[in-house]
Formats: sequence, structure tokens, C-alpha cells
Amino acid sequence: MLFRGTEAGRPSKASLILITAGFFSTGLAFYVFLSLAGKISAEENIALDSAFSNIIAPFSSPELLLTMGYLTEAGSIWWLGTASILVVIYIFFFSKLSRWTVFYFIIAMIGVSVLTTGAKLFFARERPEVIASFDGTGYSFPSGHASGAITFYGFLIYLVSVSEIDRKMKWFINIFLSLLISLIALSRLFVNVHYFSDILAGLALGFVWLMVCVTALEMTLRQKRRRQSACKSLNC
Repeated sequence: MLFRGTEAGRPSKASLILITAGFFSTGLAFYVFLSLAGKISAEENIALDSAFSNIIAPFSSPELLLTMGYLTEAGSIWWLGTASILVVIYIFFFSKLSRWTVFYFIIAMIGVSVLTTGAKLFFARERPEVIASFDGTGYSFPSGHASGAITFYGFLIYLVSVSEIDRKMKWFINIFLSLLISLIALSRLFVNVHYFSDILAGLALGFVWLMVCVTALEMTLRQKRRRQSACKSLNC
């Protein structure tokens, strides 16, 4: 469990800080998504899109495009799907984590796919370019690579955080995973299959859904812990 306390029903001060920060960041991400969605629905031009296109234009090169092409695969459906199966197998057969972790991880990955696909169909925004080799087909808003990456790798960050490995190693792995999420998101800009607002919306949507799933998992585990504590006190 990430949120702990001195008693089964009382979270610690550190847990309360994490909860507050989580609610604030989730609310901010939800606001960002709704703001961008409103602009897309109204067919407004988003200044950030042209601004970021101008920023990355001078850095374009065949070598960078090749590198970003490899990076973008780490957020593709086949990659995340295969990796998700491996994570489920590991948690279910080789980990001491609760089986509820598997359940909510599956819900997180299936849910973000459904939410992203639904949003794409609803907003029906065309891409800057249609490039099948970079999974640049279908509608553009929000970015599925961004939403999928932050949900999958974000859940891994959660799993690392609640693990018993060395604290320094936790920091190293979580920083690496955070950078990977950012690079996958940015790669969609460099291969020119998304606008910046698509990527930002994908990250926001994925983060909100991730927080919903992690919070639900934590609440389930906390309730399980309270029942076990009550049962122990009653010698049942």
C-alpha cells in the first residue's frame, strides 16, 4: 500500500500529503483536458500547437526522426499490450502483491484504451499528417500513445513505489520511467503525427484515469486491511 497509517482507519501525515497532492494534480489534469477539449469542439486554433511546431522545426533531422521513431514504439498498442500481459503474469505468479493489483491494472489499461478511442471518435480531429509507419492513422485528439504511456508506465511507477526495493533504486527507476513517458509523448511531435494539444490532452486524460485506478486500488487494499485488523481483534 502507498497510503499507510498508524492505524487501519487513520492515514499518516505523509499519506495525507500524498492524497492532497494527488487530488490537486488530478483536478489540474482534468481541467487541462476539458479546456483543450472545449477548444477542439469549438474548432479554435490553439497557440501552443504552432508554437511547439516552430520550436522543434530547427531540430528536425533524419537521425533524430529515426531515434524518435524507435521511441514512439514504446507507446504503441502492440508494445503496451505485450508488456501489460507480462506485467499481469509477473504480478499473478511471481509477486506477493494482492490479486486486486492485477484487477485494477487490467482495468487501467483497458479503460484508457476505451476512453481514448471514444474521445478520438467524438472530437474527430484530423492529424497533421497520416503516417502509418508511425501509427499515425485515425483521428488525432487525444494522443493514444501519450495516454497509454502515462497509464502503463505510471502504474509501473506506482508498483515500484510500493515495492520493497532500495530507495535509491526506486528513485532511479521512477525517474527513468518518467523520462520515458515524456520522450514517448514528445516523439509524437517529432514524427509529426500529432499536434502538441493532442499530446497534452492524452497525458492529462491518461493521468486522470491512472489516478482513479490507483485510488480505487488503494481504497480496496485499505478496506481489506481494516477487515483483517477487525478479524484479528475478534480472533476470528
